[in-house]
Amino acid sequence: MNRLVARLPVVIVIFSALVLLIHGPIHQFAHYHDFADRRPLVGIPNAADVLSNLGFALVSLWALARLWPARRDARLAAGWPGYLLFFVALLLTAVGSGFYHWAPDNARLVWDRLPIVLACAGLLAAVRAETYPGSDAWTWVSMLAAAAVMSVAWWYFSDRDGMGDLRPYLFVQSLPLVLIPFWQAGGRAPPDDRAAFTLAILLYVLAKVAELNDHAIFAASQWISGHTVKHLLAMAAAAVIAARLVARIRPVAGEGSIVTEIGRQPFP
Repeated sequence: MNRLVARLPVVIVIFSALVLLIHGPIHQFAHYHDFADRRPLVGIPNAADVLSNLGFALVSLWALARLWPARRDARLAAGWPGYLLFFVALLLTAVGSGFYHWAPDNARLVWDRLPIVLACAGLLAAVRAETYPGSDAWTWVSMLAAAAVMSVAWWYFSDRDGMGDLRPYLFVQSLPLVLIPFWQAGGRAPPDDRAAFTLAILLYVLAKVAELNDHAIFAASQWISGHTVKHLLAMAAAAVIAARLVARIRPVAGEGSIVTEIGRQPFP
């Protein structure tokens, strides 16, 4: 069973890559930049989509402030290079996504998408290093960050009609959703880690669903759009991971639960 768990991620990744290769280019929606909520606020255009990115910066700065002093702690050190990239990319997401939503177009979208896939690369590198002893986190960070940058570059430079080919970008972004649960299962990660990452993945999947229903959610609610909800859910996913990492290094017994950091309730 352990061998099956160890090999299945490789099979899934190879199969997915082949499906994307055979499928052919996946183009960006023609009206991708046509977001539902365009209301300004105190001179800020598209204010909800711009300002909802602040949460990423808050999570990033809080996590870095709490985790940096403990980066050499045995409970954190193995995956620290990846987590460092994750939280730095999270901060860059706040800047890049806010920049994009201020005046959406493809040129600005590069700076939104690039930090997102770098965050994915960071998480993958961190979890791989933590769950498989002997994996060098810096090597994984370097390889995955390069793949992330190239995925966005492929989309941008393959752009001929305003849409480009999103296959590499979507592939890199989806890898954490598939690989992290398998790696944590195969590497026998602590139950609290697995629970936290599972919750984060579910929140991120919900964020993508909200993104695809941007106009429908805004029409139904009349006050918040699907894209703004996406930002809030993705920020919550990042906060769950950050809180779990902070909980690892808390010295006080009984305060190692992720929800201790968020809601002061036991985490199932």
